[in-house]
Amino acid sequence: MGWAAIDWSRWTTNPYYALVVFIIACGSIPKGYDEGGYSASVKLESFMIDFNLITSHWTHDETGLANRKANITSFNVLGAAFGALISLDLNDRLGRVQTWRLSCLVWASGLFIQVFSCGIYGLLLFARIWSGLGAGALTVTTPLYLSEIAPARTRGLVVSIYMVILLAVLSMGFFINYGADLHMAPTREQYRLVQSIPLIPTGIAFFASYIVPETPRYLVSKQRPDEGRAVLARLRGKDISDPEIEDEFNTIDAQVRSKRADLESVTHWQAFKESQVNPNYRQRFWLLMTMQTIAQWTGGNGITYYISSIFQYAGITGNAESLISSGAYGIVKLVFTMAFTWVFIDMFGRRRCTLVGLALQLAAHIYMGAYMGLQPGSGDNKSASNAAIASVFIYAVGWSVGLCTIPYLYGTEIFPTRIRNVCYALSMTLHWFFQFAVVRVTPNMFTSLDVWGAYVFWACICFLGIIILGIWMPETSGVPIERMGDLFDCPWYLRWRAKPRDVDSSSSSTTAGEGDGAGRVDSKQVESRSEPL
Repeated sequence: MGWAAIDWSRWTTNPYYALVVFIIACGSIPKGYDEGGYSASVKLESFMIDFNLITSHWTHDETGLANRKANITSFNVLGAAFGALISLDLNDRLGRVQTWRLSCLVWASGLFIQVFSCGIYGLLLFARIWSGLGAGALTVTTPLYLSEIAPARTRGLVVSIYMVILLAVLSMGFFINYGADLHMAPTREQYRLVQSIPLIPTGIAFFASYIVPETPRYLVSKQRPDEGRAVLARLRGKDISDPEIEDEFNTIDAQVRSKRADLESVTHWQAFKESQVNPNYRQRFWLLMTMQTIAQWTGGNGITYYISSIFQYAGITGNAESLISSGAYGIVKLVFTMAFTWVFIDMFGRRRCTLVGLALQLAAHIYMGAYMGLQPGSGDNKSASNAAIASVFIYAVGWSVGLCTIPYLYGTEIFPTRIRNVCYALSMTLHWFFQFAVVRVTPNMFTSLDVWGAYVFWACICFLGIIILGIWMPETSGVPIERMGDLFDCPWYLRWRAKPRDVDSSSSSTTAGEGDGAGRVDSKQVESRSEPL
């Protein structure tokens, strides 16, 4: 796969359209800040005092302390799992924009309760789940909206802005905690200020959303074509009679009609049953489920949520220093995720990026496990400590260019229309519940297995992932959606070299990774009848 020329025309756009994209992409702030700013605030002295997380109070019950920390951190993810599921129905009933606003309100009300829970542990856990409902719904609704208003040639770029803002906010959260730790007394006001910060940008985005229109695709699906055409013209900054607007609108209308005809003929249960009865579809379904499982149990977001503690295990002394390192960790993830999304994914392909990412994660886990086993938390050997710190950043690179994003892309490109939404929704459900499980058990793993044992476990999953996905995972980059079935017709042990039969790669006018985060795809990705529907 060679180097592709950069299409600079992708970066020119209508100012109103750019503003709409930015406003809606701010829906990633709740998730990003929870992984960065909130998870770090749990280690602020003021928060630990208020919610009884002081280590000296739990001298004879380390497991109890680990459970308490894990519950506070992970219950937001549990709520997000249900929020993502609920949003799939709300998006169709209320529309993308109304669901986005409702999700923001649910999240904000939950965060408000968290900030003023005043050391009441049970109330805090309830608020964490409640705010998670809104944050989880936003992780589905935001990419869906962005994908539906973006032109086909820039869809991947536009949807990636969601992840860019998420990771930027994640990084900023660590630095905000650093500033609060350095300049504020350890009182309730300290952690309350830190945890309430995301209410400001999200609140501004919420009120700004009243200049945001519903997506043309949704309006057409609700038999409101005139409104859809007018919105499309406004987003593109062109007259409603412009031939380009007419062509794009006709394409949207044709796809909505085609998709409606496919989906009206099958229920959710029938779609799932078909995905298991058809051998080709079953192979695709369980490959995606396996990818989601491996992605989370290689450490996944468990490491991100506890990154400040992990840097201290690696030899960084002091809470302030670990927060600075955590912010740098977030920046590394941001830079490499941007590079992956905009360059690597199409230049090197999904399969190669996945395996390289897993290999980097494996190397980082092996070193960190050895370091923690031989001299846990010791900074006496400066070289070994520096290498351990470097291994954490190497892990971030591997995660960013591999399984951080690939399962999302696979879920939107390997299934035919009639079963895609059901299969993708089930994969995202598994993703969220496994993310909850990993975030929940990581502190307990550090206690029961020791830190080195947790890293050995993650390394074993990485090793198994390289073998399983190295054999089972075909390359889908450049393959037209309607020919995906060809990749799964050969025996599973030959899948690594599978290619579609007699495919002209030019027949796919969009990259396969341009599907949106909720399982919908653009008009160029509707299957031809060569793929059984």
